[in-house]
Amino acid sequence: MAWNEPGNKGNGNDPWGGGGRGGGDQGPPDLDEVIKKVSRKLNSLFGGKSGGTPAGGGGGGSAPGVSAGLLGAALAVVVVIWAAMGFYTIDESERGVVMRFGALRSEVVMPGLSWNPPIIDTVQKVNVTRVNTRSYARDMLTTDENIVNVSIDVQYLIEDPVKFVVVVRDPEVSLDHAAESAIRHVVGGTTMDRVLTQGRADVAAEVRDRLQRYMASYDSGILIQQVTVRNAQPPDAVQGAFDDVIKAREDEQRVQNEALAYANRVVPVARGEAQRIIEQANAYRDQVVARAEGEAARFEQLLTEYEKAPEVTRERLYIDAMQAVMSNSSKVLIDVEGGNNMFYLPLDKIIEQSTATSASAAAQLTPQQLREISDQVTRELSVTEADRARLQPVPARGAR
Repeated sequence: MAWNEPGNKGNGNDPWGGGGRGGGDQGPPDLDEVIKKVSRKLNSLFGGKSGGTPAGGGGGGSAPGVSAGLLGAALAVVVVIWAAMGFYTIDESERGVVMRFGALRSEVVMPGLSWNPPIIDTVQKVNVTRVNTRSYARDMLTTDENIVNVSIDVQYLIEDPVKFVVVVRDPEVSLDHAAESAIRHVVGGTTMDRVLTQGRADVAAEVRDRLQRYMASYDSGILIQQVTVRNAQPPDAVQGAFDDVIKAREDEQRVQNEALAYANRVVPVARGEAQRIIEQANAYRDQVVARAEGEAARFEQLLTEYEKAPEVTRERLYIDAMQAVMSNSSKVLIDVEGGNNMFYLPLDKIIEQSTATSASAAAQLTPQQLREISDQVTRELSVTEADRARLQPVPARGAR
């Protein structure tokens, strides 16, 4: 039977533990009492007072204690997190630039573990060892009013991290503008042929110097390491004509090199040949002079001997003349006066018999051989001194 059925209100079956509404009845639990109990437990945990509040005071007496405890714990956690956020590491290749409330701090943070109060300080890390590269490719007008397409690479380092961060708002954009200005200035003052061929290195050096002056005037903290002209070519519309010009220039250089090589090969030979001819002429001159001097000295000696013995000297001269004449003939015919016979002397056969071991000696008569032959002929003829005087040289009378 339900507790609220008729007839059960007075039998003590009230679920709240109360009897009737009379003096002994009990109602449902009071909500304020439950809140008080929970408040006392929370106060005991966070250091508050555990005593109850006066009757009729409500539960508002324990709220300040609970709020103070929670606020203190939350504040401690926030402080710990805030302090932990201030630790950071700077690499060996980096430097740290610290800004406190937007103002620059004088010192630069070096590599290692550092701490700065977060939110208050702002740390910007800058790599000072990495070589950065920026590339530019533009169509530019040269001083001879030609258009060339130039591609240039600019390599730079961050030399001063403070200037890089503070002085210039966007240093890399400033670098781009300055690089394009420097390239146009240098290319605009150079001829197209110099940009396309052997003048690239000079163009790159001039661009680097000018760009570094621009960066120094900006106080950007950027150091230009190197500028390289990666490519320089005419516009596509005239590329074929320029290729022909370059090929012709290469052919010209090749022909010049070949001519130079030929000259280097021929000129020494010609000089050597000229020197040889000069030496031969000098030798011939010395030979002729020496022979003439020798002949003159021999004639003087012969004159001296002739003055001493004219007959003997005349006989010797006659024999020498006969030797010189007959040395050029291989046959001798001698007409003996007072007889009908003509004597034939085959000198060539005699020479062949006497010089059978040498084939080349048959066409040439040596003075020694001629002297021997003359002696042999003299003995065979046995002519008198008067008859011998009547003998004439072979070419004048009987030589053929």
